[in-house]
Amino acid sequence: MGNKLGIIAGDGKFPIIIAEAARDNGYTVIAVAHTGITSQDIEKAADRAYWIKIGQMSKLIDTLKSEGVSEAVMAGGISKRLMFSNIMPDLRALSLLARLKDKKDDTILRAIAGELEIEGIKINAATAYVETILAGSGAMTKKEPTHEEWSDIRFGTEMAREIGRLDIGQCVVVKNLSVIAVEAVEGTDDTILRGGKLANGGAVIIKICKPCQDIRFDLPTVGLDTIKSMKETDARILAVEAGMTIMIDKGEMLKYADEAGISVVGI
Repeated sequence: MGNKLGIIAGDGKFPIIIAEAARDNGYTVIAVAHTGITSQDIEKAADRAYWIKIGQMSKLIDTLKSEGVSEAVMAGGISKRLMFSNIMPDLRALSLLARLKDKKDDTILRAIAGELEIEGIKINAATAYVETILAGSGAMTKKEPTHEEWSDIRFGTEMAREIGRLDIGQCVVVKNLSVIAVEAVEGTDDTILRGGKLANGGAVIIKICKPCQDIRFDLPTVGLDTIKSMKETDARILAVEAGMTIMIDKGEMLKYADEAGISVVGI
């Protein structure tokens, strides 16, 4: 592996975590961050940070190439809602979008990765640089699911796989063997709030990989905000895919879950 790592940074803490871990392992980190989306903390975490707007694909590629970056990762999300806002894609981005068969998440991300690889920039899985951030197996909190809740977890897992197969989302909210809410463009936390309120307490949240998940990007991600959303609606269980789910601020997240009486399990 080379001694430079490019980080195409989205929102949240994940880009910061990857940048710090990569630097600890001897990489020079070059971050390309998105204005209005990426935390300003990326400036401290990376060796050098450059800012672009969504859709400036040529600037993204030119920046990484000018820095001599040959390997990069995508870290942090960029809400799909922004596709419907007033963004101004450049000519290269417009050309890419015109060639897509659809606008599914995986289709878009694979196309972007393909454009970068044409330019000699290989996209790697971000988790390769910090594996300790992944979910473990079994109960990770003091509280474990009841027999009935395990039934909901198994049922919800089947439902989540199906919406993942269709590339709709990664998260479902279930209760008493019934689907209450399905994640779409609004994201996991809003899905939990919507489904949790409809369930009127006791909801079970399942978030897993899509069946054909490209592990280089868009792995399921949960964190402290996930548990806070669950607490707000009295949801009781969070089930995630062991070894394939990113847990941001893992220790703090699980401590808060214990205090809230929420069970977090890796399946």
